[in-house]
Amino acid sequence: MRYSTQVKPISYLKANAAEVLLQLGESREAMVITQNGEAKAVLQDVASYEETQETMALLKILALGQREVEAGMVEPVGAAFKRIRARKATA
Repeated sequence: MRYSTQVKPISYLKANAAEVLLQLGESREAMVITQNGEAKAVLQDVASYEETQETMALLKILALGQREVEAGMVEPVGAAFKRIRARKATA
């Protein structure tokens, strides 16, 4: 995505809010809103936002897993399954 094509001043957003929302939903591209020539906000449709949040959650899980591996907080898969089966048998 090229942000240069999706940069609009806040006055454009104020005057064309319904059109901007329609465009965001159709294009699924974020829009940068400027105020006094400076980027101040980014608007995106809800579906794209949700996808971004899900991606961030998965990346956090991966990072946590990597930290656990680096800290040596792992066990061989065979041992893990043995522990789970033993717990299930006593339940």
